[in-house]
Parts: sequence; C-alpha cells; structure tokens
Amino acid sequence: MPEVIKQLPEQVANQIAAGEVIQRPASAVKELMENAVDAGSTRVEVRVVDAGRTLIQVEDNGSGMVEADARRCFSRHATSKISSADDLYSIVSKGFRGEALASIASIAHVELKTCHADSAHGFQMNLEGGTTMESLPCAMEVGTQISVRHLFYNVPARRNFLKSDAVEMRHVIDEFHRVALAHESIHFVLVHNDKELFNLREAMLRKRIVGVFGSKYDERLVPVEESTDVVGVKGFVGKP
Repeated sequence: MPEVIKQLPEQVANQIAAGEVIQRPASAVKELMENAVDAGSTRVEVRVVDAGRTLIQVEDNGSGMVEADARRCFSRHATSKISSADDLYSIVSKGFRGEALASIASIAHVELKTCHADSAHGFQMNLEGGTTMESLPCAMEVGTQISVRHLFYNVPARRNFLKSDAVEMRHVIDEFHRVALAHESIHFVLVHNDKELFNLREAMLRKRIVGVFGSKYDERLVPVEESTDVVGVKGFVGKP
C-alpha cells in the first residue's frame, strides 16, 4: 500500500496558517500595529492604499531590530515575547506566538527596514511569498518600517473573498481605533490613498476617545474605575 501522508513544505504550511491569522487587510494592520506598540514606540504611522489591497505600511520609532533578529523575525514561532511556557502566565505584550510576520510574508510582497540604536546602519529585507529575495544595509533612523504589498497575491481564492474597498477600509479603521484607544500615550496616524484620516496625538484617554469618535461624545462620557485583588478596570462608559 503506497504511503499517503506527506510533510507539507514550510511555505505551504505558512500559507495555510496565514488563512487563520490574516483574514483581510485589517488583520495585517492589527498585527503590525501591535508589533509597533510592543517595540516601545511613541509614534506609529499607518499608510494604506486601496484599503490595504495594494499597500499596507506601518512605520514606528520603536526599538528597531539588529540584523540577526530581522532575519529571524519572519520564521514561524520566532518571537521576542516569551522563551518558555511559564512566561504565558505573566505576559504583558500584545503578541507572543511568533506567527504574524511569517503568515503575512507568505502571502504578500514584504519589505522590512529596521535599525536598532546599537547598529551603525539600518537593515533591509525584501521577501516574496515568504522567500527572501534581497537583504542589504540601508539608511534608516532607529525604528522599523514594514511595507506589505499585494496581499493574497498568491492566494486568489482569499483575495476574491475580499469585499469592496469601502467595507475593507471600515475594517482597517476599526482595528486602528482599537489599538489607538488602548494606547492613548502613543501618537497614531492613519493615511489612506494619501489622505490623512486620523492624527491622534498623545492625550489623556478622554481626549483620545473624542479624537476617535468625535466631539459630540465628550459630554456623554462617564468615568468608571474599579479594582479588586484580581483585576482593575478604568475607563469611560457612554450615556444612553
């Protein structure tokens, strides 16, 4: 009887995994923004073209990466967030599985530029479908810029599943809002097709909420705060 069970090539496995992690352009925006937050950024700029179909670019002024980490970050289960299972009980970062960048790179054309404070220069990588096409030094300030072009270019069924630009952009904005509302101490910018949609400077939470939803909500916000031995909750609720 012939053998029927085969080990999938890593690239195919990454494309399958990408379907779980990255469902639409907004998923990539979320993952890249959360990486920027985890890098200790004080400013994060998100640029998208055609609701993310053509380009998703996230640039931050965080810690950046040294060359070895930059080369490793697109490997599955490569992460700086945890080193053992015990770390899961005290994790404070946004992500920890080490799947997002590998998933994105497997279904897009990706350009990474990054520079660490201890590096003499920046480092650039270009990948297509998870395969490194080019890696070289580059001029770059401390931080990271990652550009994702032609998302799902090699997964036509997933690309055809996407809705109109208006619908996909609404999802992008929703993810942008979620991250921005949770981190009011970070300056966030969102640009779509060269038009600035949001420029949310560092602010108190109330001002950040108003910046996201509009001034009409200012008088409707009611502060709430409660803490127990297990959890603390602080924020605002809206009047009905």
